[in-house]
Amino acid sequence: MKRIILPSLPVSDEEMARATHQDLGLKLARQEQWDAFSERIVYADDCRLATPGGESASLLLAFGARGDVVAAAEDAIHDGAAPDMAGIEALEEVLEEHRGSHAVALVVALAHFDIGWAWQIATTEGDLPAGPDSAERIDSHFQRAAELLAPYDPEELDAPSLAAAKCALLATQPHPDRRVADAYEKLIDLDPDCQRHMRALGHYLLPRYYGSYDQLELEARRTAARTGDVWASGAYTWVYLDALATDDAALKRLDAEYFIEGLRNILAIKRDQHVTNQLAAFCAITMAPDRPRPAPLPESCDQKRALMHECLDWILAEHLQELHPLVWSQTLMAPGLTPALPSRRALVSKGRQAALRAIALRFAEDIADGSSIAFSSSGMYRLPAL
Repeated sequence: MKRIILPSLPVSDEEMARATHQDLGLKLARQEQWDAFSERIVYADDCRLATPGGESASLLLAFGARGDVVAAAEDAIHDGAAPDMAGIEALEEVLEEHRGSHAVALVVALAHFDIGWAWQIATTEGDLPAGPDSAERIDSHFQRAAELLAPYDPEELDAPSLAAAKCALLATQPHPDRRVADAYEKLIDLDPDCQRHMRALGHYLLPRYYGSYDQLELEARRTAARTGDVWASGAYTWVYLDALATDDAALKRLDAEYFIEGLRNILAIKRDQHVTNQLAAFCAITMAPDRPRPAPLPESCDQKRALMHECLDWILAEHLQELHPLVWSQTLMAPGLTPALPSRRALVSKGRQAALRAIALRFAEDIADGSSIAFSSSGMYRLPAL
């Protein structure tokens, strides 16, 4: 690991961009500048403003604007108490003063959704008592969120943030399996540059949620066909990415060669080091042959995993220029991890160690003689031993 020379960014451009949008939303909400906030949301939706890694600026602004209210509710839930409704009631008053603003409605609806979801998880896991009263209050949050968004048509308003919020709310409605693919198709068509929507589609089409492996394969190919002018075959890869990270059995229907073609398309089109680190970490860690699995799979799945793991070689050689440790830490974490996260410094250190170890293992034979592997904007190269 000491012979892997790779510049490391504890704080990446992607993190700074996300923080900028979230902090602006938080600031405008705290200062009650809701007209200015609405203008920013509309502008971000209109021009499809995004971070370097492709995250939606409008959704980040909305996340910041509801941050205080949601955080206070989540703190109460974490302490085993029903959340105080004062915060959400204050947001409802703001909405009353800004009738017709879909941006303010978006914030209030997502605040209801976040609080209801946090409360539901707490009752499921036993942190709060389950019962008719809790169920009724959770359902009231979800129904209020749906009610607030119902008057607004994302396509008429050309507002991907609204479409994304309506997709999130499907999880709270009866029989969402009948509507997930259609809802995400509309969202992706509105904002095909944003890979987050494609990743969410694949995740929710897993059998444990609202789909099947056959439907996942079908929608991955359909999405790739519709977004070919943006991603070539990359959308196929984006749709499968989170599905594979959370369910090994998704390998059964996967076309590994098409997935790898999509990897190459993404990295050729999206020349961003955050994305490069995401895909390198996926191949190195998520597709590692020795990764623990809940159940044995057919040999063909192991062969597909090996093919994708081997993609790490050319991703490192042709695309990686700098290390983003937090991306590697996040890839190491099990999906749905609920305990409190370690400190940022610990996450950065853990991510750096994971990345350097994975790279060193891939190039073990090349550096066995004491030489080093170095990375720069000009590409990867080998330094002979002194």
